[in-house]
Amino acid sequence: MTAPVFVVEHFDAQGGGRYVLDGPEGRHAVSVKRLRPGEDVVLTDGAGRWADCVVLDTEGKDRLIVRMDSVTEEPVEEPRITVVQALPKGDRGELAVETMTETGVDAIVPWAASRCITQWKGDRGLKALAKWRATAREAGKQSRRVRFPEVADAMSTKQVAALLATADLAAVLHEDTELGTEPFATAELPSSGEIVLVVGPEGGISPEEVALFTEAGARTFHLGRTVLRTSTAGTVAAALLLARTGRWS
Repeated sequence: MTAPVFVVEHFDAQGGGRYVLDGPEGRHAVSVKRLRPGEDVVLTDGAGRWADCVVLDTEGKDRLIVRMDSVTEEPVEEPRITVVQALPKGDRGELAVETMTETGVDAIVPWAASRCITQWKGDRGLKALAKWRATAREAGKQSRRVRFPEVADAMSTKQVAALLATADLAAVLHEDTELGTEPFATAELPSSGEIVLVVGPEGGISPEEVALFTEAGARTFHLGRTVLRTSTAGTVAAALLLARTGRWS
């Protein structure tokens, strides 16, 4: 089994590479994972820096003592994949974030599409955004990532259009093949830069939104013959991109 991952804010080790993991992460390592001397762990800041470590000892219920030999920087992968995710109902938003994180998406943008039943407003919106970010962090640890996806602030349709205008490939998933959508499986993909992928809500992307996005330079694509739920489509499309761009090779 691969070594468990824990998040740290810094990599300042003491003499001999001795490092103390404490706080909630230390408590999880000692009291939940029950790590013992000699076991391997990975420490990361979630932004690409990480260190292979070996457990030396534990102190109490929340302090893990490890030996840290060196810190490594994981290079940023190309092309960068950003998924604009329309707000789903209930806990399907966290499900989408979880599976996209496990798959390898680099950034997730919550989008308040016109047909979204869920709307993020005031404190409710802040709490929902915090849940998405916490889900990305925990899914990043579970999937042994050392560079967690960025979860941006929620965007309006106009803000999404502006983001699409800067992408090397701007793709909108749209099930209405009568609009001339292209099969995503054969789309020409850039080898570097950024791919921005838009996933609409359960009720679909409105014609006005599609028009605004295509004016910004986006193209419309369909994944296959079936219609996927909004919480599934981003993960499926991201997996296709990761395989076709060589990031999974």
